[in-house]
Amino acid sequence: MTDYLQTLANQASDHLNAGRFPEAVAAFEQVLEREPDHPDLWYNLGYAQRRMRRFDDALASYRQALDRGVAEPEQVHLNSAVILASDLARNMDAEAELKAALAISPSYFPALLNLGGLYEDRGDREAARAAYEAALDIDPGDALVLTRLAVLSRIQDAAHPLIGQLRERIAVRGARKDEQADLGFALGQVLDGAGAYDEAYAAYAAANAASAASRGPNNAPYSPAVERKITDRIISSFAAPTATEQMSGDGAQPLFICGMFRSGSTLTEQILARHSRVTAGGELALIPAMIRAELSPYPEAATAAEPDRIARLRQSYLDGIAAIHPDADIVTDKRPVNFRYIGLIKRLFPKAKFVDTMRDPRDNCLSVWFAHLGPAAPYALDIDNIVHWYGEYRRLMDHWRSLWPDDIIELDYDALVAEPEPYIRALVAACGLDWEDACLEPHAATNTVRTASSWQVREPLYKRSSGRWRNYERHIGDLLKAFPPA
Repeated sequence: MTDYLQTLANQASDHLNAGRFPEAVAAFEQVLEREPDHPDLWYNLGYAQRRMRRFDDALASYRQALDRGVAEPEQVHLNSAVILASDLARNMDAEAELKAALAISPSYFPALLNLGGLYEDRGDREAARAAYEAALDIDPGDALVLTRLAVLSRIQDAAHPLIGQLRERIAVRGARKDEQADLGFALGQVLDGAGAYDEAYAAYAAANAASAASRGPNNAPYSPAVERKITDRIISSFAAPTATEQMSGDGAQPLFICGMFRSGSTLTEQILARHSRVTAGGELALIPAMIRAELSPYPEAATAAEPDRIARLRQSYLDGIAAIHPDADIVTDKRPVNFRYIGLIKRLFPKAKFVDTMRDPRDNCLSVWFAHLGPAAPYALDIDNIVHWYGEYRRLMDHWRSLWPDDIIELDYDALVAEPEPYIRALVAACGLDWEDACLEPHAATNTVRTASSWQVREPLYKRSSGRWRNYERHIGDLLKAFPPA
């Protein structure tokens, strides 16, 4: 490699390490155009392209790295599998890549871990268990594998040996806080399933404390005052429908499902996905990614965007869906936090409809506290903060409903599971779809599910999650003050 190209390659690596991905891609491409036989540079180019959401390009670059003899090819197969599964919903192709990695290195732990996750997403409990057990044979102390095995188990006895294993692993001297959090949430889940509610509450409390202690410097704690101001800004920015939002809105119209985490949104998506016209998109990152890249600061930049820019962003969203589901008619976008972006979405898609999933706020808030949502939801670590977030969500939804009352569909989870058919029929009709009997059997859906509810929604409809808060009544005085029983 000439001195000039070596300098350019070094610059590309510097851009990559600094997170300047467009500059890194441009520099890597210049080097590889002249001297393509550098597999490590192809690998780095693929990583940068993925960060830019250029998924097909990233896969092509990874293939170049493999074809040109990259060192540790199992890592390249793993990275390809992550793109295929997480970004392109091509799960069979992802499975093939993971198996290719394992063919090269049968004890490659990350491939086994990801294979287990892929089988979980698919609903194949036994295959997932086998993959995780193989991973645990390689690293018997791995916290994440132990938590996944706990989640897969149907434990009804508080004396089950796996509960003891979880407790012992949490208590290991020097254990990392993030591992303690993973294990603690799994312990809480299995204790809850076994009916040991006091012990489960204590496990969840410790898990949330460990998760808070593991928060990195870039993950700020939840601030009610800041969140209140954000809601105020959104409401004032989108005070009324604009002329752009009153356009005809010709073309494809995605269907949005939003609200609180753990409010029944996954079940709602599974119901709709049983319809022949609907494809489950899951928690798509398209709207948040668009805001980060194009519409900062939000909401001001969104309301100031000119019609031609809105048209370009609309097409970008549709292109993103087409890349994942090229033959779909209607695709659901089920990212809960999209409730903050309804004003923007109505500019992009004037005819868009939104299903606002709701359930008893006591069950909803407690279920959020029981879920390990991570840095993306800092409010979830404290019940008082969850109550505040819930209030801001309801305040914003009330505002959107005042602007677009005919386009926001309220779905009551508790009423749905108590008497499914009339509510499912009403939901399907409100979404503008003809009736199909398959919608009455959401547990029979075969799509991938990547949420904390993935195993629950594969069961026939049940009512046991309604009124769950009563199992913890002695511990949740503040929550009951916020939402007193009727």
